[in-house]
Amino acid sequence: MRPLTWGITGFILLIGIWTTAYTVPETERALVLVLGQISTDSAGKPRVVGPGLHFKLPFVSTVVTFDKRLQTLDIQDSRIVTREQKDVLVNSFVKWRIHNFAEFYKATSGVMLRAEELLEQKVSDGLRAQFGRSTIRQVVSEDRDTIMQDLSSAINESASSLGIEVTDVRIKRIDLPDEVSHSVFERMLAERQQVAAAHRADGEKESEMIRANADEQAVVIKATAESEGQRLRGIADAEVARIYAKAYNQDPEFYAFYRSLLAYKASFSSETDFFVLSPDSEFFKYFGNK
Repeated sequence: MRPLTWGITGFILLIGIWTTAYTVPETERALVLVLGQISTDSAGKPRVVGPGLHFKLPFVSTVVTFDKRLQTLDIQDSRIVTREQKDVLVNSFVKWRIHNFAEFYKATSGVMLRAEELLEQKVSDGLRAQFGRSTIRQVVSEDRDTIMQDLSSAINESASSLGIEVTDVRIKRIDLPDEVSHSVFERMLAERQQVAAAHRADGEKESEMIRANADEQAVVIKATAESEGQRLRGIADAEVARIYAKAYNQDPEFYAFYRSLLAYKASFSSETDFFVLSPDSEFFKYFGNK
């Protein structure tokens, strides 16, 4: 009988340990419920159990664990109406974690699926509020970051009642429903064409101004160059005349002979050149016998 007694005693001890001892992983936190109520510490605050081996009262205490890590909630195809009364389909995601375990348990009974449903509703409400004050162009342009910051702050404040901290809200994709996409694209195309036409008109105007200025400068430069050229030619002609006069004064006869040779060379440069002149013409003065 003694071995049987020890066996029964050991079994009872194992059952006692099994019902009183529990462990909390490093990535989780736990609440102990005593007869369905959250146990509190000496200060009357809910007692959150950290990782490690712990003990509880058997049969009257239950342990509820929560994942304390950062969670991601994907929200697909939320139909939102913009300030222009245009429907858009928004795909977004939310980064969140449990901030107050007792509040989270009271709001969701510790069920993650219930928490995600409540959080998704708050995100959808926040998206509708933000998009209702914005145009499609604003939510897809540089204003998008500001809208997301405002949305994150608003959702974080709203989700605090669930014991949840929202760290970030981001839009993955914005699509237009088939029934409105064509009209929106047509309007955007027309706006872009108007902007392009305005830029082309400004370019043509600027081009005309540049060409007119260039033409004006060309006329001024040409007139200045012609004036300077005439001045230089006048100076050169005067210098040539002076040199000719000086040469003529030194030996008038040789100078006349040299000028006649130049005239003969210029007059008879081609075999087809001919003149009808009298042999005793002054032009043939130096062709006679001396």
